[in-house]
Amino acid sequence: MTTGVRRRMGVDERRAQLIGVALELFGRRSPDEVSIDEIAAAAGISRPLVYHYFPGKQSLYEAALGRAADELSGRFLEAHEGPLGTRLLRVMGRFFDFVDEHGPGFAALMRGGPAGGSSRADAMVDGVRQAAYEQILAHLQVASPPARLELVVRSWVSLAEATALLWLDGRRVPRAELELRLVHDFGALAAVSAAYDAETARIVLRVFAQEPADGPFGDLLGRLAVLLPDMAAVPPQRGPGGRVQRLL
Repeated sequence: MTTGVRRRMGVDERRAQLIGVALELFGRRSPDEVSIDEIAAAAGISRPLVYHYFPGKQSLYEAALGRAADELSGRFLEAHEGPLGTRLLRVMGRFFDFVDEHGPGFAALMRGGPAGGSSRADAMVDGVRQAAYEQILAHLQVASPPARLELVVRSWVSLAEATALLWLDGRRVPRAELELRLVHDFGALAAVSAAYDAETARIVLRVFAQEPADGPFGDLLGRLAVLLPDMAAVPPQRGPGGRVQRLL
């Protein structure tokens, strides 16, 4: 009977069970669509008992969010061995595993959760982004990045998040393609920033020098090389102030 289960479970165990149940339900539907009654039924307890452990759905959501944030942050952990492009591709594989498994919950997590979210929930999401940012810097072996490189890494983390959210709406692009494209996007963003900043260029050149021709970044160069003849055929265009520029 349910009452027997209640007596056997301690406070921490019951809270952990409710968080696990909430995560499972939030993974299938947006937290806004999940009621306390559903959570109670899935946990095999009464509605009042849920409120005994959590004051309301928002507090339960935040507890579930904390566990999900910890798990998502862990997806960016990767051994500092081998070429960077290959490492990033493995990271993207684990990242999209999480997105695939917890689609509605991931979307709610990144968009603020029930009732527009809370400052605590927002702080947890920011923590995931910061963890990802710090992991990428560690792979680049950079403790204090130049401003342009910081923009590259933070922009790329935001791009991965936005790409995942768009992908969840219909999943019209193969997942493996998106994972590889995001690695390519990182290489492209870094290369463009390096063209504007000598310090960033030194870091990027050091990293790219370790990349094999058959790795993700080598694949990017091959794909871009195919475009070069067509790009050369595009006539120059007049930009602002009459400056000559080419359309890319």
